[in-house]
Parts: sequence; structure tokens; C-alpha cells
Amino acid sequence: MAHEHTKKIGWTVLLNIVITIAEYIGGTISGSLALLSDAGHNFSDVLSLILGYFGEKIADKKSTKKHTFGFKRFEIFTALINSLSLWAIGIFIIYEAIIRLSHPESISIVIMLGVAIVGLLGNFFSILILNKEKDESLNMKAAYLHLFYDTISSVAVIIAGIIIYFTNWIILDLIMSIFIALMIFYSGFEIVKNALHIFMQGTPEEIDFDDVFKTISKVGGVKSVHNLHIWSINSNEIFLSGHICVDKKVSKLGGVLKEINKLILEKYDIENSAIQIEEEGFCSADKKQKI
Repeated sequence: MAHEHTKKIGWTVLLNIVITIAEYIGGTISGSLALLSDAGHNFSDVLSLILGYFGEKIADKKSTKKHTFGFKRFEIFTALINSLSLWAIGIFIIYEAIIRLSHPESISIVIMLGVAIVGLLGNFFSILILNKEKDESLNMKAAYLHLFYDTISSVAVIIAGIIIYFTNWIILDLIMSIFIALMIFYSGFEIVKNALHIFMQGTPEEIDFDDVFKTISKVGGVKSVHNLHIWSINSNEIFLSGHICVDKKVSKLGGVLKEINKLILEKYDIENSAIQIEEEGFCSADKKQKI
């Protein structure tokens, strides 16, 4: 699966390099900041896709004695870098738009529209290539969002070009540039939030901690639960660890453990667990975890 991901990313990298060069040259010749903004956004796509490519390759490496979890968290690292690079480009676009507000430049609409249409087609084909992979990992989602919002920004540039052609409202080019920048900030926010949440070993958003606690507590023979932790190392794999106090009357501790693992897999899709079983008396009541 990872090999298929990297192959598709490779094709979209090549496609977006061509789009970036075309839009940069077209934006420079035409004088359109909106087109240059789109070129900048496309350049971030190239960086995003390259990082995504290496992120998928490295994350797929097997674990070692030094890195017992493998390199799966590298996926989150590349997703974070991708989104922060988007924000940097957004800040530059707004800065450039503010400078140009006092000195608007003339624009060659024919070049602006022609190059923007090429960019739109290129981005459209790119999102088709990665459409199936967008939900596979946070890294792939970040790469897909780069392309998706760049497609929208290409549409915005085309709309601005058509309106400027009929009205000569050159300032609309700057307004569209700021719109693209704000869209860039928005597209990166969710990825940054999710990546930081994973780095901080937060409970995955799709998991209700209280519900997991109650599910384990209701297993026959369980007296109390403490030191329960739920986290993820990437956007797909969830881990759980905890201490379970069981009744002295329970003769088969393995049966309790088997039931807990079965429930957390069926209800929450948690395959990776490290559960310590403690007999009543060994664990004190004051160790109960409060929820």
C-alpha cells in the first residue's frame, strides 16, 4: 500500500513542478499577484508532496532496537512541516498584497487567464490521483488538502481575471490574493492541530476515554482501573495501556485479559495494548483513576 502511495505522490510531484514554473513565469510576465500567489501555493504543494513521499517511505521502515515503534511518527512530522510551510507562504502573500495596494500594477489578462486554466487542470488531475489515498494517513491528507485548496485558488484567479477583463478592477487581483492566503491558513489549521495533538500523546479524537474506562470496568472480575492511557503514534494506530485490579475470586486472569482485549478491539479498533493485571490487595483503592 505504501509503495502505491509513493508512486502516486511521485506523479503529482512532477505535475506540480510544471504547474509552479508555468504560473511563476506567467505571474511575472502578466503582473498578477493572484497568479504568483497561486504559484507560491503550488510550490508549497511540491514541497508538501516531496515531504509526503519521504514521509511515507520512512514511516514504512521496520522497527529497530533503537526505535522500537519504527518510524511511523515521521508521517506526523512531515504533515506538520507541510502545514507550517503553507502558513509561511500565506504570510508572504498578504505582505506583498499590502505593498501593492498603494501601487497597483497593470495586468495582462490573457496571460493570467491562460496560465491559471493550465494550473486548474493540473491541480484537478493531481487531486484525482490522490483522491483514494487522502484518508489513509494524516500525511496523505495534508498533501491532498494542499492540492484541493490550490485547485480552488486557481478557480479564484480565473474568476478574478474574467471580472478584471470586463471591469478593469485591478484591485480585485489583490483581493483574490488575500483570499487565497486566508484559505491557505484555514487549510493548514486542522492538520497542525491534529499533528500537535498526536505529538502530545493526546487521546485520539474518535475515542471517548470515559467510554473505554467504563467498558473495561464492567468486565467480569474487574474491581478497578487505574493508570489508563490511550494515545496514537500516527494517524492510524491507537495504543492503550493500563493497570487492572481483579477480584481475588477470579481464578483465570488470562480470561479477563482476553475479554478486555476483545472488547477494545471490537468497540474502538485498538489492537495495540499493554495491560497489567493486578490481584485485589496488591493494588489499593486509592489508585483508582478518576474520570
